[in-house]
Amino acid sequence: MGKGPLSGVKIVEFAGIGPGPFCGMLLSDLGADVVRIDRKGGGRGSKFDVTARGRRSVALDLKTPEAVEACLTLMEGADAAFEGFRPGVMERLGLGPEVALKRNPKLVFGRMTGWGQFGPLAQAAGHDINYIATGALAAIGLDDKPIPPLNLVGDFGGGALYLAFGLLAGIISARATGQGQVVDCAMTDGSASLMSMFYGMLASGAWREGREANLLDGGAHFYGTYQCKDDRWVSLGSIEPQFYALLLEKAGLDDPQFKLQMSRDDWPELKSKLAAVIKTKTRDQWTALMEGTDVCFGPVMGLKEAATHPHNAARETFVTIDGVVQPAPAPRFSATRGAIQAPPPAIGADNEAALSDWGFAPSAIEALRAAGAL
Repeated sequence: MGKGPLSGVKIVEFAGIGPGPFCGMLLSDLGADVVRIDRKGGGRGSKFDVTARGRRSVALDLKTPEAVEACLTLMEGADAAFEGFRPGVMERLGLGPEVALKRNPKLVFGRMTGWGQFGPLAQAAGHDINYIATGALAAIGLDDKPIPPLNLVGDFGGGALYLAFGLLAGIISARATGQGQVVDCAMTDGSASLMSMFYGMLASGAWREGREANLLDGGAHFYGTYQCKDDRWVSLGSIEPQFYALLLEKAGLDDPQFKLQMSRDDWPELKSKLAAVIKTKTRDQWTALMEGTDVCFGPVMGLKEAATHPHNAARETFVTIDGVVQPAPAPRFSATRGAIQAPPPAIGADNEAALSDWGFAPSAIEALRAAGAL
C-alpha cells in the first residue's frame, strides 16, 4: 500500500511523454498504486526522469494478443487507466475504452491529448506551445512578442492537472453509481479553463487584448520584474493600496506621480522611474529590505537557488533522491501525508512483482514470457 490519501487506489498508466508521466507522478505521490505499461525494449529508465518516480514498470509487447489481454486484465482490477496517444491508437491496439469498460464497468478511462478526442484538429500533431496558442499564449510575454511559459500552461497545468482531477472525480462518481466513464482531457480545453478569470475581465472591459497592457501581464509598474544593480532580478506584486503604499515607502519613492497607481496612461513612465530606482541596489539589498513584508516581494531565483531558499528548506519543499534534487509531493495532508513511493523504475523492473500483486498467477506470468509478450 502506498502512503497518502490515495492509498488503495489502483491506476494503470500507458507510458507516454510530458503530461501523462506528470499525472502519474501526482497520483503516485499521493499514494495510488500506479502500474505503468512500458514498451518492451523501450530503454532502461533514468534516475533523472523525475516525473517517472513512484510507479512500477511492466514492459509488454502490445503487438501480441497475450500482452493486450494482460492489459485488459489489469484494467479489470483498476479504478482508472489513462493514456496519451492520438485518438484511435488504443482502439487499434484492442485496448480502447469500449472494450475496457465491458471488462470493468466501473473503470474510469482517461484520455490525454492536445486537441481532444474530436474536432478538426484531433489528429494533428502538436506540442504545448501550439495548444496554448488557442488563447492563453497571446496574453503571455512581451509587448512585441508572445513568449512560451515553459510547458507549464498546456502540458502540466491544462493537461496533467486536469487529467488527475478528472480521473479522481470519475472514481468518486463510479464508487457512488457503479458506472465508469471516459475522461476526454484536451490541453486546449484545460488551458482555456485556466483563462476563465481573464475572459470575465475581457468581457467586463477590465482586460485589453495584447501583452504588457494589463494589471497582471507586466503592464502595471507595481506588478512585474525589475533588474537590480548586480543584474539579478526581483518580483513585485504590490496591487492592494496598502501594499503599494509600503512599496513606495520601502523604495523611497516620493514622486507625486506614483500616487496615480491605477492610471494606465501613467504606467509606462512609472515603470521607467521604478526601474531606475530598483537598479540602484543589488538584489540581496532589496531582499533584506522587502522580503517578508507586505510589499509582496520576492527575489527571482534560479532552479538551484530555489531548492535551498530558507522558506523552501523549512517546508522541505525539495528532496534529494539518489543525488537528484526534486520537488516533494504536493499538496500536503495533515492525516495522510503523501510520499515519493520509489525512484523512477527501470523499464520492466516490476514485471513479476507488479503482475503478481495485481492477481496474476505465476503460470500466467510465465505464459506471457513464453509468448514473448513480457
